[in-house]
Amino acid sequence: METGPGGGGGSAGPPMRLRKRKSELYQPAPGGALGRGPAVLGETLGLGLCTVVLRLLNCFLVQTSFVPDEYWQALEVAHRLVFNYGYLTWEWTEGLRGSLFPFFFAGIYKALHLLSRDDVQWLIWLPRMVQALLSALADVKLYSFAKRLDDGETAKWVYFCQLCSWFTWFCCTRTLTNTMETVFSTLALSYYPMEGTQPGSRRKCLALVALACLVRPTALIPWAPLLLRLLWKEPRKRDLLLHACLPVGLIALGGSLVMDRLFFGKWVVVQLNFLKFNVLHNLAAFYGSHPWHWYLSQGLPVVLGPHLPFFVHGCLQAPKGHRIFLAVVLWTVAVYSTLSHKEFRFLYPVLPFCMVFCGRSLRQLKRWRRPACAFLLVANLLPALYTGLVHQRGTLDAMGYLQGLCQAAPGPAPPSLLLLMPCHSTPHYRATFPGGSREEFPDTASLPTHLALFSVLEQDISSFLAGHGYSRAATFFHTHLPQGRTGSHVYVYERTQRRLRRRPEAS
Repeated sequence: METGPGGGGGSAGPPMRLRKRKSELYQPAPGGALGRGPAVLGETLGLGLCTVVLRLLNCFLVQTSFVPDEYWQALEVAHRLVFNYGYLTWEWTEGLRGSLFPFFFAGIYKALHLLSRDDVQWLIWLPRMVQALLSALADVKLYSFAKRLDDGETAKWVYFCQLCSWFTWFCCTRTLTNTMETVFSTLALSYYPMEGTQPGSRRKCLALVALACLVRPTALIPWAPLLLRLLWKEPRKRDLLLHACLPVGLIALGGSLVMDRLFFGKWVVVQLNFLKFNVLHNLAAFYGSHPWHWYLSQGLPVVLGPHLPFFVHGCLQAPKGHRIFLAVVLWTVAVYSTLSHKEFRFLYPVLPFCMVFCGRSLRQLKRWRRPACAFLLVANLLPALYTGLVHQRGTLDAMGYLQGLCQAAPGPAPPSLLLLMPCHSTPHYRATFPGGSREEFPDTASLPTHLALFSVLEQDISSFLAGHGYSRAATFFHTHLPQGRTGSHVYVYERTQRRLRRRPEAS
């Protein structure tokens, strides 16, 4: 802008250029990173270190079991890949599971083996510690996404809600496919392009979505609305499809086929088998079925827990640009509600989306924010500690006890074990029995030295136990809520008398 010294239309002197003061001209835009490199780096580093410490503490304060899949779809398979022994469930013989997830943990086990550190404790804890670090990275990325979507103040409350969520605490350090799916999904969300925000990265976002789908094909369900929106908003749709979606999809599918070819020894499309089993044939209902409204009446309220009223309030207060993320939650719940078999963990990948609304709710609260935060901390702490340290820990404690027996009494006649429990109640890799024990024992002459069973079975087989010289050697608390064939305690019986019964002779 040019003008005369008098500010009018005259030109009594040489023109002069007016400009803003340097302090204003070079200040970054609100929320921008220009000129704040060291500050941004320091904030990210401090946040990352804090999150890592918390998630490692989280890892060691979760000493219970959740579902068999955290072992039998990950660590048991990895153990077999590296050490060449172990049992695979029927899903692996039928080609229903992708090999990427167990290959990841097999790499950890192989490194431990090469370093001669493959003892049981390292095999148990190192994979979980690595999972905790990945979850910590996802927490930080969720913070960065919320900051890009709203502002730094809102991002802090989203981060707070994420860290104090009891269900996240319960799941985020477990070696579940749902956990890794959630990690990749959250990382992808941090790169998702949104209008009015700093630009995301389409290729990084798509690559991480593809990884999430390789770990668990259901990851495509919550991402379907987001990917359709991305395509709808993209002015150069052909460029997006040909130069981003197609290359990422082909690389992901090709990598999956090669890895599964190495694992199964034949060409298998596990994603297609997974779809046939769970959707077309609905065979997952064999593991239990629930009414259509279960996710609305029980699933989502339990997973959100004390965050539920803040989630509802955040949804009501959210601006128009946030509706897509609410649509993701509702769409995912609707799709899963059509399937007969339902589990709490299936909702875990949409929990970070819910935390965006919970954080926005706290941001809107002024007078009540402090008591609301105190409520969230206390109300989430109790179920987090109970489910992490008390509920369903008996099977793991029993396997630790049995492993100790094997280490304490090596010899020519190693102990053997028969598990009288529902399928896959215990992880086998936690207790390595010499001589390949954990077998079927059809002949009383070869009865095992030890039996492990839930307390509900004890009365039914009490005469057998007494008649064959078994006495209770250890008792482990398991749950206050026994159901069906799962009892409140796990009993370990030891055979103190080798009283063998002769087979009846053929007539």
